[in-house]
Amino acid sequence: METAFHDLLRRMPKAELHIHIEGSLEPELLFALARRNGVALAHADVQALRAAYAFSDLQSFLDIYYAGAAVLLHERDFHDLAWAYLQRAAADGVVRAEIFFDPQTHTERGVPFAAVIQGLASACRRAEAELGLSAALILCFLRHLSEASAQATLEQALPWRQHFIAVGLDSSERGHPPEKFARVFARCRELGLRVVAHAGEEGPPAYIESALDVLQVERIDHGVRCLEDPALVQRLATARTPLTVCPLSNVKLRVFDTLADHCLPALLDAGLCATINSDDPAYFGGYLLKNFVETFQALPQLGARQAHGLARNSLQASFAADADKARWLAALDDCFAGLI
Repeated sequence: METAFHDLLRRMPKAELHIHIEGSLEPELLFALARRNGVALAHADVQALRAAYAFSDLQSFLDIYYAGAAVLLHERDFHDLAWAYLQRAAADGVVRAEIFFDPQTHTERGVPFAAVIQGLASACRRAEAELGLSAALILCFLRHLSEASAQATLEQALPWRQHFIAVGLDSSERGHPPEKFARVFARCRELGLRVVAHAGEEGPPAYIESALDVLQVERIDHGVRCLEDPALVQRLATARTPLTVCPLSNVKLRVFDTLADHCLPALLDAGLCATINSDDPAYFGGYLLKNFVETFQALPQLGARQAHGLARNSLQASFAADADKARWLAALDDCFAGLI
């Protein structure tokens, strides 16, 4: 890729809307936290752990993902985790990060909810002050657990309501349709929380419809299987429902064999509001800029116009204040002046 275009992809203001903070736990930090907290690990060293990142599907990844989270025990750990990600995001040109976190992954191990939320929130405040990066938290429910567990987690979170802006739904998609969580999402909407959900990655297009109709979500995380249902594609295009697409993740988890096979061009050609995101970058081989660079290298039909559109989609689809969006969009247009 030309150096100038690579630099453009880095410089253009963009939002990251699909990032699991636990999935940004790099092996080096994981081992450092294990030493700090006296946690024994199954792998001997960083190289052995990285070698285990050969996933056959979503569940094979989740098994290692949840095991790695065992090193996160204290408020300082969560701050350090988020701060490491936010520094990388700022270097990649991210001006807005809406960060998923999974409290049940930690509270089920006896970690206090306060330690999780206060550590993450303090890193977000630091990013605003030191990096000029706007960051917000999205509390995700684990769909392989019960709705009762999600309800209990929501109640546990309410004293900390000022620290998160939305709720989401993640973890194992197969066998756990969105409607399983209808009541807890209704409660979240009553509370004024924004709502998003993973759907249409491993699950069928019907899960996307359920997320829209039953959970009434504002964004679909992943959503790539929508192309199997032309009527759904038309619905998503007409409503400009954002899809938070994660190219490197999709290849790592065998949704597509290679980046060259990815459906992103088809999503854009269908008029869908697609965005590019990194998902679990420590496990899937790259943060946001690398997702842009490698996707554009693999799909030569994508150029400056598509880069501008993807970045614009991400900023518009964010839950940031309108004034911030307007400022970022103006800066984005300036980046592409004379190019599109």
